[in-house]
Amino acid sequence: MKRREWLQIGVAVGAAALGGAACKSSSGKLKIAVIPKGTTHEFWKTVHAGAVKASRELDVEIAWKGPLKEDDLKEQADIVESFVAEKISGIVLAPLHDKGLVAPVKLAKDAGIPTVIFDSALQGGDPVSFVATDNVAAGKLGGERLVKLLGGKGNVIVLRYQEGSASTSAREEGCLGALKAATDLKIVSDNQFAGATTESASKAAETLLVAQGADKDQVQGVFCPNESTTFGMLLALDRLGLAGKVKLVGFDSSEKLVAGLRDGKVDALVVQDPMNMGYLAVKTIVAHLKGTTVEKVIDTGARVVEKADMDSAEVKALLNPDLKTYLGE
Repeated sequence: MKRREWLQIGVAVGAAALGGAACKSSSGKLKIAVIPKGTTHEFWKTVHAGAVKASRELDVEIAWKGPLKEDDLKEQADIVESFVAEKISGIVLAPLHDKGLVAPVKLAKDAGIPTVIFDSALQGGDPVSFVATDNVAAGKLGGERLVKLLGGKGNVIVLRYQEGSASTSAREEGCLGALKAATDLKIVSDNQFAGATTESASKAAETLLVAQGADKDQVQGVFCPNESTTFGMLLALDRLGLAGKVKLVGFDSSEKLVAGLRDGKVDALVVQDPMNMGYLAVKTIVAHLKGTTVEKVIDTGARVVEKADMDSAEVKALLNPDLKTYLGE
């Protein structure tokens, strides 16, 4: 019998005993599993820092664990199920796929373990709350900024992330809506996917740029919906000698993207607040576990950053979050 079937049998037996009550760690504290889409991108490290910040304030434990790569759906499902078997108090999850994590989240609910979804939506599973950027609105911000940078005309590319990722799909659609509103602007490609890593994004970006004649002045602007696609595109533009010539509006921040913004190779970044996202996600699950009614949707905010904004205190906190205090790095 498969491990998942054993878990489902265990759930049926144990759910009544749990009775929805929050299980605690050996220290007597609530223990919250925080499961990101991946563990390598700066975005997730900042989410982790926010989760740690909340855990310290609330005096709860967190267990941080996610797949190494952002395309390992099976590993993420297995991680959720392992925490269900551990009888964790609650789960905070950024699902890799909007449908692929429904069954594990329902399994957790049946075991009396509530889940808060963050960053990327889930189509089912009955989570207690969704804590995220309004991704359609954030994508629209990026599209509008690209239109402004191009004076409302030219040929543009939208390099998508990967199928099934609800957050980036929403950003892509928000951006495309803004681009289509500019009647003198032409979208020459919006159906190519970058894949889960910077390496795959860089290869896809270079192939796409060459295919669309970017090296012959036939592409004036590009939009990318997350950290890895943006950096992959920046690398491709650099290799082709087009960095700083083709307008690049990206999403999220990292040390290398911030350097690109300062150097004029990245024109604008739509920046989320991953520290706040991790912080609010943990606060929300703990409030629910303690019997407080929580909002079903919590917007964690986003803004556009350009070179001129970089040195304001507000933007510095978003571009260079304090990881050392919370993660020791």
